[in-house]
Amino acid sequence: MFKDRTDAGKQLAKLLDKYRNEDVLVLAIPRGGVEIGYQVANYLDAELSLLVSRKLPFPYNPEAGFGAVTEDGSSFINEIAARELSEDMIEQIKKEQVDEIKRRIEVLRNGEPLPDMKNRTVILTDDGLAMGSTMSASVKLCKNKGAGKIVVAVPVAGKQVADMIDKVVDDIIVLDIPPFFHAVAQVYENWYDVSDNEVIEIMNKAKK
Repeated sequence: MFKDRTDAGKQLAKLLDKYRNEDVLVLAIPRGGVEIGYQVANYLDAELSLLVSRKLPFPYNPEAGFGAVTEDGSSFINEIAARELSEDMIEQIKKEQVDEIKRRIEVLRNGEPLPDMKNRTVILTDDGLAMGSTMSASVKLCKNKGAGKIVVAVPVAGKQVADMIDKVVDDIIVLDIPPFFHAVAQVYENWYDVSDNEVIEIMNKAKK
């Protein structure tokens, strides 16, 4: 059990010490992954930026999703989950999330492009992996951008999803794989939705 995202990020950072002397870029997935990413980047004295990836939600159940899309258009679709939706519906939902991605890039990253990641060690962080869709899409983006090594670092994940991600990256670090995993929030004492303002504060702190 972690007190909060700060506690989880500090614990996670220590397990990434082997990457300290590499050319590391930490990419946090907003909004929940930003405090995690800040703690990792701070510990490794590495560059920190945001990779904006969004879940593709079901129109009738926005809490659940059938995939994800990232800022370069890379997407991950769970074919089984999406089979009830028409192609037109999928494209409409994707467009809505791409619009939100553009908004977040403007607000959270000041409209700046992603840092160059060619041949660098990229550490992707989030506060946990639920279905793994946003992380899968993010991994695709990093591959498209020529990352030298892709590492996924998260405090918690279910075993099935951790195994799925492990197959497409160079390394995965997960602090806790509960035997009965049902939600990322279950391992946090203090869990809440992170606001845009909190992300901006964290990123401003990282630049100092």
